[in-house]
Amino acid sequence: MSNRAVLEVIALDAEDAVAARAGGADRLELVTDMAADGLTPSRETFAAIRAAVDIPLRVMLRMADGFDAGDLDVLAGQARAMRAEGADEFVLGFLDGDAHPDLAAVERLVAELDGCRWTFHRAIDRAADREALRRRLADLPGLDTYLTAGSAAGVDDGIPTLLAEAARSREPGYEAQMLVGGGLHLHHLPRLREAGIDAFHIGGAARPAGWSAPVDAAAVREWREALDA
Repeated sequence: MSNRAVLEVIALDAEDAVAARAGGADRLELVTDMAADGLTPSRETFAAIRAAVDIPLRVMLRMADGFDAGDLDVLAGQARAMRAEGADEFVLGFLDGDAHPDLAAVERLVAELDGCRWTFHRAIDRAADREALRRRLADLPGLDTYLTAGSAAGVDDGIPTLLAEAARSREPGYEAQMLVGGGLHLHHLPRLREAGIDAFHIGGAARPAGWSAPVDAAAVREWREALDA
């Protein structure tokens, strides 16, 4: 069905990936270390997941908790290594000390990605000016998605922002797909879908037993069915 919403699920390993795929995930975000809110996984992990499932994989490029890029040479090396392993979709996002987009860091990595599609993640929710950030990033090659809750506090607080931005989807800086995630619950879906939002991201919601347990295919299926309803 053409208006099927995208369901992206966080996967830490091949077991997660297989369960998420079985539950109806369309795409996976690959990370390690959720205690630090998700860092770049190893090449070995990427390769194992790529061998286990046939759906798109977006690989996190991030070295430490927070939104500082850190050592750009190391991060660029990670991006090159992932590209060499076959990764072709990515997730990244960095802010400077004034909470403006760190364009030098983003542009350095985008150059390494060589046209690959990528998501600017929830750094947008910590930005000093969301609209200015979107304008500054609008022309970067490959940027096709913003992962956002609309607020640093999560979707509950961010709904007004999400609805307002969804209404601007044809304006410059707003054409990238909005991928809603961060404190997202099933009860949020009807209102967001009604606003035309068509991509959703879950992490903890796919793991009812917590982050120490694997993705639960039945939990993912519940989201898939809610989105397809």
